[in-house]
Amino acid sequence: MTTTLDHLAPALSVRQVLTLERVLAGEPEVVAGAAQLDRAVRWVHVAEAADVGVMLSGGEMVLTTGVLLAGDEGAQAEYIQSLHRAEAAAVVLGLGRAFPAPPDVMRRAAERCGLPMVVLHRPFPFAELTEEVQSRLVRRKFAAVSLSEAVRTALTGLITAGAPLQRLLDEVAQHSACPVVVTNLAHRVLATAGERPAVDDVLRDWERIARQAGGTEGDGWIRAELGGRGERWGQILLCGYRGDTASGRLLADRAAEALVLHRMLGGNSAHTWEEQSAQSLLTDLVSGVVPARQLLPRARAAGLPVNRRTFVPLVVRDGDPAELDRVLRLLGLPGLVAELADGVTAVLLSLARDQDAAVLTANFAARLTQTVVAAADPRTAWDDVPAGMREAQHVADAVASGALDLPAVVRLKDVHLRGLIRLLRDDPYVQSFAERELDGLLCDSGPGEGLLAVLRTYLATGRNKSRTAQLHHVSRPALYRRLEAIQTRLGVDLDDFEQAASVHIALLAHDAQQS
Repeated sequence: MTTTLDHLAPALSVRQVLTLERVLAGEPEVVAGAAQLDRAVRWVHVAEAADVGVMLSGGEMVLTTGVLLAGDEGAQAEYIQSLHRAEAAAVVLGLGRAFPAPPDVMRRAAERCGLPMVVLHRPFPFAELTEEVQSRLVRRKFAAVSLSEAVRTALTGLITAGAPLQRLLDEVAQHSACPVVVTNLAHRVLATAGERPAVDDVLRDWERIARQAGGTEGDGWIRAELGGRGERWGQILLCGYRGDTASGRLLADRAAEALVLHRMLGGNSAHTWEEQSAQSLLTDLVSGVVPARQLLPRARAAGLPVNRRTFVPLVVRDGDPAELDRVLRLLGLPGLVAELADGVTAVLLSLARDQDAAVLTANFAARLTQTVVAAADPRTAWDDVPAGMREAQHVADAVASGALDLPAVVRLKDVHLRGLIRLLRDDPYVQSFAERELDGLLCDSGPGEGLLAVLRTYLATGRNKSRTAQLHHVSRPALYRRLEAIQTRLGVDLDDFEQAASVHIALLAHDAQQS
């Protein structure tokens, strides 16, 4: 993506020119085209010739005394038409000997064309106006070049240093002093930067903003396309930029160039940015650091339906996030997918109130292979979603050690004692209890480890010797010898329910601590 500075050099509007102190000394009056005063003035040109239009390239404010037009109404009308065809920004007529009052023919023609026409009631040296406007335009152009190079240097340095996307956007937000939003082609928000309250205000109104995202820029809303090699995959928006529009476009274009380069060098894709957006949102939901109410605009802007919905928090162990997202799309289930930790992926489903959450969750789990799907009870209030996410994570943690005979979708009621021990695993009393009960096996890193595995299976199967022997691929007599060795080392009788329960609790606590 390349943009010429000549094209983007900040300009003054006609309105701004008319407020300059030197211009005010001439007592300017707008007599036509008042609705077009925000036109950009690219240059100032003094011209008396009737065919002035052939000397213009567009965007000029033309200054004239009309000395060659006096007495010829046809020439006056043609003069205005010529300026209009050349796309001049405005015409300024100095009243005096040629025209002591605004000429009606020129005024009417300018009004029909929508060309701003200004008359100066006091004598005014055009050279002063030309000098003033030209110097301001040059200074603005120099400032634009400086801004362009400063932004490009900063962003290039961050990319070279391997900075993440968020760091680049923070830099853009610092230069623009306004919220920055990156979206995909569906206008779903992938990333944001800027002052948090201002960003939240933008996201709260995102549905309206998204509908206008493809329209005409205005009121400081400036966008630049993201893409390359003939393919578009998103856009970056400066939301409420307070500087002049040309500088904002320049800044947005420099930011877009950096984001495209970041994607190319990092091997990233727009889909990866979607995953990062979902990961940030779900991580904040699980942690509870940010109140759920403050996260609602982010969820809505990310494309998650949130009005009158049933939310189903899930945590999937050993699942591929890309596969989980594919299954959601296949089933037509709206939701967010994000990897919270290595081998642990969060999924937040958003279902219509009349949909059966249990059935749809089971259908989702049935399409996955060799994974554990932990689910919390459905939530109908968004504020309850963080607690649900933590409940699902707790259930997933409780079955991390590989409990046997679990349903396809594991819930809190399915983890029983294992879930409670998981919650208490960091308690020093529980830790000392586990070490004391299992000391006879833990002190030996050789045979003790094998016996510990046998003990774990034996207790998990409800002390079923046949099942334990089958799972460890040993004969019944061999299993009996190992169980006798376990009882001798621990000094317990595993046929005694209370002693077996004590050892089982200690083993659950040990496994929870190790994981």
